[in-house]
Amino acid sequence: MKVTQLHDAEQRPRRVAVGTFDGVHLGHREVIRGADTVLTFDPHPLAVIAPQAAPPLLTTLARKAELLEGIGVEELVVIPFDKEFASHTAQEFVDEVLVAKLGATHVSVGENFRFGHKARGDTAMLEADSRFETRVVPLLEIDGEVVSSSHIRGLVLGGAVMYADRLLGAPFVVEGEVVHGDKRGRDLGFPTANLVPRNGYVTPGHGVYACRTGDGHLAAVNVGVRPMFVTGRGELIEAYVLDFDGDLYGSDLRLEFLKRLRGEKRFASVDALIEQMRLDVEQARGAAAE
Repeated sequence: MKVTQLHDAEQRPRRVAVGTFDGVHLGHREVIRGADTVLTFDPHPLAVIAPQAAPPLLTTLARKAELLEGIGVEELVVIPFDKEFASHTAQEFVDEVLVAKLGATHVSVGENFRFGHKARGDTAMLEADSRFETRVVPLLEIDGEVVSSSHIRGLVLGGAVMYADRLLGAPFVVEGEVVHGDKRGRDLGFPTANLVPRNGYVTPGHGVYACRTGDGHLAAVNVGVRPMFVTGRGELIEAYVLDFDGDLYGSDLRLEFLKRLRGEKRFASVDALIEQMRLDVEQARGAAAE
């Protein structure tokens, strides 16, 4: 799939789906269905317009592109969203971006899509424009709940990654550089590769999870502050990668969250901790087989 900045996009006829699409969840996929091009914004518009209200994101731009490619999108066009772009009127967005720059013949949006300065543009404005066909997609409901990025964020923050994965249509992913190993974990027989949670992105709630790495290994992953040991390191994501003997320090690690196994807790002794970690490993293997 081609990833293009708006100013570099070539003018050609396009079927365009427009939105922030954080998570590329099942509701987003309904909006995107039938489009060859996705038009999105980076950073999230609220990070520019009202930083205090900006949500933690489910996906990086790279992960978003990966998910879009997986559902057959041909091109991702990215608007570098800043205060100047935020000042553009809704009509300027339609005239200059959708029509003049992208050559949109079809435009697909969710029913709650708003655009332009002070969000004055809406779906009715798009439907009234005869230069392209507009498809307005109703909000998707599953189990009586609207599928939305905010709902999925809440699920992930609460540890309900298994249900979040169902609504996303793909595993929730955390990835980053392994910043250091854990000598204490190695001494206990469970060496971990550690990631620092990325600012501005959702991190699963504290607890132990069954995960899969990008190269297919299973992992038992602790998210939290390690109450058994006072480290002063703050929140960490510690992955014990099963059946792996190498050193991951300095490499990029991708973790796909499959299931929450238990909450984070303090144990009466190190032996009790070791026994629980052995159980976590077996549960991680079982969760991956479900």
